[in-house]
Amino acid sequence: MKSRDQIEEIKDMNELELNEKYRELMKELFNLRFQGATAQLSSPARFTQVRREIARLKTIAKQRLIRIR
Repeated sequence: MKSRDQIEEIKDMNELELNEKYRELMKELFNLRFQGATAQLSSPARFTQVRREIARLKTIAKQRLIRIR
């Protein structure tokens, strides 16, 4: 999935969906870190993908917060 598609998908989410997606990604990031520490990480690239997706979520949430004020 291209990043533009991901951004549009994130923008279409409401606050509840945004928070749920954020929690899911944070859990996945924790699991990836744990797998990396125990040398069981199957896809190191996924680590970067998850971090970037979290950053996208945070950016959209911050933009919404600024618009509300």
